[in-house]
Amino acid sequence: QVQVVESGGGLVQPGGSLRLSCAASGFTFSRYAMSWYRHASGKERELVARISTGGGIRNYADAVKGRFTISRDNAKNTVYLQMNTLKPEDTAVYYCNAEYTANRSLNYWGQGTQVTVSS
Repeated sequence: QVQVVESGGGLVQPGGSLRLSCAASGFTFSRYAMSWYRHASGKERELVARISTGGGIRNYADAVKGRFTISRDNAKNTVYLQMNTLKPEDTAVYYCNAEYTANRSLNYWGQGTQVTVSS
């Protein structure tokens, strides 16, 4: 049974930090590129960051470059998103996505974790 479970969201003040985790099971994690997306109220879902299967290639949305860092631990089947210098506009539900590199139509989503940046 495939499971993708995010955790680590919460309420944080502007300028603060959070670390999101995404634990995966039920598939060969090391063969999947992993991404974080976010969906803010009234906006379209957007790609935040993506990491290749081995972790050597990382891509970020312009809005988070220099503030967010994506990483993965294939031994633990987990991907992380370290978020620093958070802004109110980072408020959204953050979703983890697993994409099979040999067949990009095969992908899995988590249920999402809420991140709220507010004073």
